[in-house]
Amino acid sequence: MRKLLVFLLATLLIGSIFLAGCSNKEGASGKTSDKVTLNVALWDENVSEVVDKSIDLFKEKHPEVEVKVTYTPFADYWTKLKTSLAGGSGPDIFWMNGPNFHQYASSGLIKDIQPLIDADSLDTSVYTPALVDLYTYEGRLYGLPYFLDSIGLFYNKKMFDDAGIPYPDDTWDWAKVEEVGAKLTDKEKGIYGYIASSANQAGYYNLIHQAGGFIISEDKTKSGFASAEAQSALKWTKDLMDKGISPSAQAQIETKVNQIFGSGKAAMLPNISVNVPVLHEMLGDDLGVAVLPKGKEQASIVHGLSWGMNAKTKHEELAWELQKVLAGEDAGKWMAESGFSIPAYKGTEGAWLESIPSLDLKVFIDSLEFGVPYPVSKNTAEWQDVEVKEIQDALLGKKTFEDATKKIATEMDEILAKESEK
Repeated sequence: MRKLLVFLLATLLIGSIFLAGCSNKEGASGKTSDKVTLNVALWDENVSEVVDKSIDLFKEKHPEVEVKVTYTPFADYWTKLKTSLAGGSGPDIFWMNGPNFHQYASSGLIKDIQPLIDADSLDTSVYTPALVDLYTYEGRLYGLPYFLDSIGLFYNKKMFDDAGIPYPDDTWDWAKVEEVGAKLTDKEKGIYGYIASSANQAGYYNLIHQAGGFIISEDKTKSGFASAEAQSALKWTKDLMDKGISPSAQAQIETKVNQIFGSGKAAMLPNISVNVPVLHEMLGDDLGVAVLPKGKEQASIVHGLSWGMNAKTKHEELAWELQKVLAGEDAGKWMAESGFSIPAYKGTEGAWLESIPSLDLKVFIDSLEFGVPYPVSKNTAEWQDVEVKEIQDALLGKKTFEDATKKIATEMDEILAKESEK
């Protein structure tokens, strides 16, 4: 009797364990009853409506998955992201930018999605080539491009009309900028003809490529700052400041260039496409845009964000499905409709082009034909710290461009050499 009782108790125990295991793993539908949560991280709440639409689309096929979105201010975003990923946690899907990409990819913090792309035969040619290049590491894609920025020439139509000068067009070069800029400059009234931007992305990065130079070699081993081309671009910027055609570097430190231009104190400003809404709000229909004037050749820096995946995500299959939706065609159309920025998914930019009827926003799309990827390496921030300080000192007249660019190139080459050793 005692043996029978022990047997029955053992049988009941095994059965209860089996049933408990089944209840934890599958529900009546055969799907997981323990709800999966995917965490998404980014920094700009201005795209929340677009992101929410994409998540709703994902949940149509995966209603059992909860998607939690966290917005962290940019100033804190990277510290929080890197710390959490390095600790083995962190979001499943997150925003990635160019300056940080190589460090995350080389450190194994972001997943190599090339095997997933290959398994799905995903066509990555639908994305802007410059961004595909930007988020490729050692020949493998690590992020799906989301939206992009290119650089154009903003101008004040009223100032051109009052002076009887035709608007900028695609025939313009540096000489034309200087010629017209001088005519539109009124030193007594504090009016500048052109703002020679002291910023890198909107300013001298473009000029160096237009002069036939480069910021960083394609193999990420050499700086281009010490070249004659780079120095000619930087000196042209300083010349415009010295002639009073452009506000000085000090003036640009004291007052943001958007404020100078938007308040009617400058006729022309090279700037990033994401500034279209704010500059239109400031100038209204007096705002115009054109392609960047060329130097020896045409060039426009292209940057943009991608969606990356946590290398240690516990839900790779579902995270991959969400990543594809967030960077998909529908998401591109919604991004365009929002007016926030140019979607990276080619052919979905129509609504963005029509978002401000008075502006020919197609110039930013046309600029992609001669777009140059934003320059990055594993330790972009390290050599950019040197670059920004030295260029700023030279523009402020504290040292020569020869000395500044020589120091940048020397220290940048050393940083790049250490990167290649690892």
